[in-house]
Amino acid sequence: MIVGNGDVGEEGRAAIAAADFVIRFNECRSYASSPGRTDVVAVCNTGRPGKAMTGDTGWRTLPGVVEASEIWCVRDPEKFAEMRGPLAVSHPELDDFCDDYTSQFKAFCKEAGKRHVVVEKVIHEAVDEALSAYDPAPYVVPSTGLIAIAETFRRFPDAEAGLVGFGHAGWDGHPFAAERQLVDRYIAEGRLVRYAADQSHSSSQGA
Repeated sequence: MIVGNGDVGEEGRAAIAAADFVIRFNECRSYASSPGRTDVVAVCNTGRPGKAMTGDTGWRTLPGVVEASEIWCVRDPEKFAEMRGPLAVSHPELDDFCDDYTSQFKAFCKEAGKRHVVVEKVIHEAVDEALSAYDPAPYVVPSTGLIAIAETFRRFPDAEAGLVGFGHAGWDGHPFAAERQLVDRYIAEGRLVRYAADQSHSSSQGA
């Protein structure tokens, strides 16, 4: 189960409880409404989110983070180093966007006995290519959630993957309209199953 930070609902809670492997995001905001199993916390390891998580000792003690056996850094430092120069021109306000905190997450994992994974830039680039089919408006990067979906497909190619808590809305630097279309395609192809929340939600994957 890939559990975003939007509403989970009764159906989603039941699916999470029955899952063999659960991925949550960043501060694991889904944990309060669906406590329990957490195998992976996928984190945005650059910019302000990365700085906030690695600089806050409280993040380390969150139940989902404590329970997780793996931390996935979804932003390959090499990819974001390449992006720094172009972004300085196109989005000068994002001057700290590519600041990298991967080493801090790695150090935390070593200390806490967790596996540290960096999602390689080829995954990011493959997601960009897949999104291009939906003619997205100019965007900065895919969301953390979509990168985690792609990494899940790579790591567990034969597994039944469920999705809950994804609102496909949030920061305008993510191409959420195109992401929703791509996820809908994955669902139609049988690669993902979407579990409904109790109500409409606007929170995204936490990217």
